[in-house]
Amino acid sequence: MSKASAALALLAALLIALPAFAGNYALSVATLILYFAYTGQAWNVMMGFAGQLSLGHALYVGVGAYAAGGLFFHYGIGPWAGLGLAIALCMALGLFIGFLAFRFRISGVYFALLTIAFAEFTRIGFDHLDWLGGPGGMFLKVAQRDSWDLANFRGPPLMYYYAILFLCGAALALCNLLLKSKAGYYWQAIRENEEAAQALGINTFRWKMLAVAISSAMTAVSGVFFAFYYNNLFPEQIFHISRSIEIILGPVIGGVGTLFGPILGAAVLTLLSDGITDGLAALGWEIPGIKQVFYGVVLLAVVMYLPNGIWPPLARLFRLK
Repeated sequence: MSKASAALALLAALLIALPAFAGNYALSVATLILYFAYTGQAWNVMMGFAGQLSLGHALYVGVGAYAAGGLFFHYGIGPWAGLGLAIALCMALGLFIGFLAFRFRISGVYFALLTIAFAEFTRIGFDHLDWLGGPGGMFLKVAQRDSWDLANFRGPPLMYYYAILFLCGAALALCNLLLKSKAGYYWQAIRENEEAAQALGINTFRWKMLAVAISSAMTAVSGVFFAFYYNNLFPEQIFHISRSIEIILGPVIGGVGTLFGPILGAAVLTLLSDGITDGLAALGWEIPGIKQVFYGVVLLAVVMYLPNGIWPPLARLFRLK
């Protein structure tokens, strides 16, 4: 067994055993870290692997959350059926945006602006959808249960922790397979130099569309988790650009295009930002926007001193591939 495999096995064992010695607050923080790690991994497929910068991934989280949440709220249909609808809708949206952008050769910052625009259009549209609660929000029925009800995805915090832990493990395995596949090599060629990839005979349109489809589908899953974990949805919150920024910060801080970067980045950001917020609260200081300021400072420091993220130098230091 390689050092990387041993380290991964040790991390998995620690995360599985974590609820045995962690309190409720620590468990909720761990769940949040894993949520951002999973969602960051989904974004990483589009940007880190294929080089397509999206700043509107909150679109897929929101649409996925509302698709499954709406079915449950109005018809009592469980999240598993809603999951299929969420994935289908988000893939359709992603492919539509990708078709518009790639067919008309919109790339780089203009593609990023297009993704922001679609997320904002969707936010405004959902603000006027009374069937989904409009600006007043949609609240899912919460049943207090000590036992796990997987059919309706209802249960104690421990269930949600293991659910998102499973999703993180599945996403890590999937992304590892993708990177080693033909798609992964084509994506990396497109990311490094799209014109050169085309000259080599790679159908860049087809492979970029595949990256968008996979990334949007994975993000839809995180949207369904979000809906049934938090049980309340507001367009102003879930589609806001700040949500998209939170999604991408983990991979950017940890290392865009790496497998473990999104996980490490999510852990560092969440632990430090929560620690700063709690520390200031203990001192009696309530500073609005302090978390956003912290995100900006960390992002600036990483861009200046570790432009490839935290994970690559750590991997070299500990000789982990």
